[in-house]
Amino acid sequence: MDFDFPLRKIIHVDMDAFYASVEQHDNPELKGKPVAVGGGSKRGVVSAASYEARKFGVRSAMSGYIAQRNCPDLIFVKPRFDRYKEVSQQVRSIFFEYTDLVEPLSLDEAYLDVTQNKKGNPSATLIAKEIRKKILGKTGLTASAGISINKFIAKVASDYNKPNGQKTVNPEEVIQFLEGLDIRKFYGVGKVTAEKMYKLGIFTGQDLKQRSLEFLDNNFGKSGKYYYYVVRGIHNSEVKPHRIPKSVGAERTFSENLSSEIFMLERLENIAAELERRLQKSKIAGKTVTLKIKYSDFTLQTRSKTLPYYVANKGLILETAKELLYQSTLENSVRLLGISLANLNTEKKRKEQPEKEKESVSVQLKFDF
Repeated sequence: MDFDFPLRKIIHVDMDAFYASVEQHDNPELKGKPVAVGGGSKRGVVSAASYEARKFGVRSAMSGYIAQRNCPDLIFVKPRFDRYKEVSQQVRSIFFEYTDLVEPLSLDEAYLDVTQNKKGNPSATLIAKEIRKKILGKTGLTASAGISINKFIAKVASDYNKPNGQKTVNPEEVIQFLEGLDIRKFYGVGKVTAEKMYKLGIFTGQDLKQRSLEFLDNNFGKSGKYYYYVVRGIHNSEVKPHRIPKSVGAERTFSENLSSEIFMLERLENIAAELERRLQKSKIAGKTVTLKIKYSDFTLQTRSKTLPYYVANKGLILETAKELLYQSTLENSVRLLGISLANLNTEKKRKEQPEKEKESVSVQLKFDF
């Protein structure tokens, strides 16, 4: 079988339980013990959990209170983001030994395009093994990797043999791999979407593949086209070394719930100041201001306003955020506030780099992975 689109050699590298693993590495007393990075108080949130903690159902974004209840012996440590950034830079320097086409997704994961690489190694599988070995030698931490013809499949594959493993999906294995994949494993299919697919009788990639483009468009909107193509192995998003952000934001979770808008104004001013700092650092401005409100019952509400001009300074952002705050009555006490800016002045650059759903280039399946 031929693929009627360009094949690449893509590696997705994902550090194993990164924040927690850094803490266990730096403090040997924590090795082998259930560790959570974050706050253990009633208001605290887990940022990351070690594999020992995950066995008890402890997960990132879980409240510290529930995490402690699930795992009474759980050890909480405060996050040290400067340290995580330091280790992340060490890992990233290893990536650049092989290719300049590195697209970081976060501190602990990245895509690498090694179709043409600095080592002249034709095997992406061997490159991934080398990279993981170097990461372990340089940082003392393990990483997992997925290797395949595009970013989507590589990312899904990297989760298969975690921790400290890798999986290669060769070109001739792609269709079978995708057809047998549980729909929950598809990158981009969240819990809500998965439940909707279940109700429609879609449980595996094979089930998804049997649905027409029209059916998927009608039921999933713009995402329908994405699902239609990825299940056929088509995802031609290139590895972009300089990712252009769609939005920039800042938010704060409060130690005590706030019940009045008056108490929120000072917090909003601090959030707007942080957002201004981030915008100036990136030399970005935007037109759409969004206020994010999370209530004490964890329900989420967003309010947005698009201005006729670009803004990047605290004063104008705060003025708009205040207007949005007073737009309607609060539904409950508030535990989190956030401000983000979208419709950025980077949109022109983004449009100049469109993702292609399909290319008319036929490539034979003689591809050394």
